[in-house]
Amino acid sequence: MKSRGASGIFTRALDAYRAWAEIDLDALTHNLTEIRARIEPHVRVMLVVKADAYGHGAVAIAHHALRCGVSAFGVGTSGEALELRKSGVRARILVLGTIVDEEASAALRHGIEIGLHSSDRARSLDELAGRLGERARVHLKIDTGLGRLGVLPSKALELLELVHASPNLELGGVMTHMAAADGMNDEFTLQQLRVFEEVLAAARERGLLRGWVHAANSSCIFSGIEPQYDCVRPGISAYGVLPGTMAAARSLQPVMSLHSQVIFLKDVPAGAKIGYSGTWTAPHATRIATLPVGYNDGLAWRLGNKGHVLVRGRRAPIVGRVSMDYTSIDVGHIPGVSVGDRVTIVGAQGSECITLEELAQQVGTIPYELSCAVGKRVERIYKGGEEVPSAANGVLFPRVAQNGRAPDESAMHAART
Repeated sequence: MKSRGASGIFTRALDAYRAWAEIDLDALTHNLTEIRARIEPHVRVMLVVKADAYGHGAVAIAHHALRCGVSAFGVGTSGEALELRKSGVRARILVLGTIVDEEASAALRHGIEIGLHSSDRARSLDELAGRLGERARVHLKIDTGLGRLGVLPSKALELLELVHASPNLELGGVMTHMAAADGMNDEFTLQQLRVFEEVLAAARERGLLRGWVHAANSSCIFSGIEPQYDCVRPGISAYGVLPGTMAAARSLQPVMSLHSQVIFLKDVPAGAKIGYSGTWTAPHATRIATLPVGYNDGLAWRLGNKGHVLVRGRRAPIVGRVSMDYTSIDVGHIPGVSVGDRVTIVGAQGSECITLEELAQQVGTIPYELSCAVGKRVERIYKGGEEVPSAANGVLFPRVAQNGRAPDESAMHAART
């Protein structure tokens, strides 16, 4: 089958997919370069790849990021960290949040660094590391105002003392988490930094400060945080999105575009109802196209009767409710639509473009939720990535296969030796 549309003829590989996400590694390179331009030369980049790199595919993203000079990775769970280790990532990996007890042994055996929030966790990790013959590297998290995880500033020095006295613990860093979406443009960020600085100063005075100090997320980097400390933690900005309404977003390139294809066409008369509960009624005779993509694939249910997709370079409204596996669109105003035509859910066709930010605004959410919701059955297709600004530690890792799976272990071994 040949797939036709505004972008021309597809390869057979793309025709085979009901839905696919194209991941532009050159755009990732560009965004990492933009991040690097906004930080001082000595400052390291810890790329946040939690939630499968915000839906982009953590293994492929991490290997390319290493080629671009990223120093470390931040994840949300030990399972995410172990996935990276299994794929051959040997860089530092930090569980930014916390772990449950059952995850600790595997994390320590694989050199995963762990966010530390309490004295109870410090003692249990010290005991476990001793039994395993390992050394647990931890990053003390100070709650300066987000109020979710982290030790209160008044208890931070006490916990640092405990880490310092524990024979099987090593302080890998001290961190905090900023709450404001607008970064340094929000007074609350400045307040958080003042609290953080007070704890750091006291820790230095007592000789307790070790490892990397880090605080800056995407919004802080692009709003000019000072100081930048030893490390910054960009997440969503690396994938081409900035929180809030920052003008700097225009300097970034979206890494993901999301696509499907027309699988069925039907002419319907005026008055025809479409979808569950018949929430859309055709105002006149028109043509309805069915797409083999639904809310399980990342097309938000809330876009029913309000969202659009692109077909042949033109916008087509989503009609009726988005279901789990299928979505209907009205293409009566678009000449020549055929089965097999490319449909763009996020991305550009011709002069038209639909962004994650636009969709998020329509359904009252944030772009993060939409990219993270792109389901497992959506194939990730990686393109570009041949040119990188620098190598990490002199090792060039091989490209991830087009199906997004981890490279063969023997290939990874060959790349490292």
